[in-house]
Amino acid sequence: MSPLPGVREAARSLARAAADRNAAMLAEAADGTRRGTRWGRGALAFVPSVLAVGALGAALAQGALAANFSVTGQPFSLTSNGISGTGFGAVVNTPPVGHADGTTTTDTGMARVGFASAGLAGLCGIVHQSIAGVPYSLLLTAGQKVTATPPAAFTTDIDASSLFIQATELRSYGPTTLQNAVIGQSADQVLVGGKPLTGAVPGGFGLGSAGGPGGSSVNLHGLDATAYDAEIAGALVLPQLDIRIVGGTATTC
Repeated sequence: MSPLPGVREAARSLARAAADRNAAMLAEAADGTRRGTRWGRGALAFVPSVLAVGALGAALAQGALAANFSVTGQPFSLTSNGISGTGFGAVVNTPPVGHADGTTTTDTGMARVGFASAGLAGLCGIVHQSIAGVPYSLLLTAGQKVTATPPAAFTTDIDASSLFIQATELRSYGPTTLQNAVIGQSADQVLVGGKPLTGAVPGGFGLGSAGGPGGSSVNLHGLDATAYDAEIAGALVLPQLDIRIVGGTATTC
């Protein structure tokens, strides 16, 4: 499917602005060395980084059905006031991790968590990047404001289907409720939306469903993940989407 006109225009505008800013910063650098972590698979500097994020935001704002939020070889922060999902499953795997120098490793243990359907109470994604020695943070927010101290109760305002998170750490700061779940199921037997999770190894640890209507479900209060990838393979509705870049190393949205 061809990009929507609004997506193309947003991408061009972001590219022009990013090019001007990047040129100015590189001119000011004492040694001229290019630094930073790539955004996406082909980005080595600030311009393609912002372009990729801008195109993502424009596409989501215009109703695109799928999205992927990832940073090559670098974890990012993903938080929410809470998440409520059905068709829940999780496995331990060692996915390929690409690095800025072009190498790929598979020696980092992670949890791949999936939801056939999920509702989030706000969303905050933070990526740290250094350009010419200057620290910047990219902030992606949507829905209600995500608070540092999660509320005791939450109401979801973001709908997502086929949501997958690849993380080295995923935790909640309040009560977690699991229903109809099997802890210790063989990883290859864990199904989300009728399909096994990527990287599942037969006999490996899995958190799956005991069956029944809708499979297992989970409610997490105060989701906090250190993730390498967040993928929405189905429909996604993001109210009040905001993507911005700020100076320094941000810790909250």
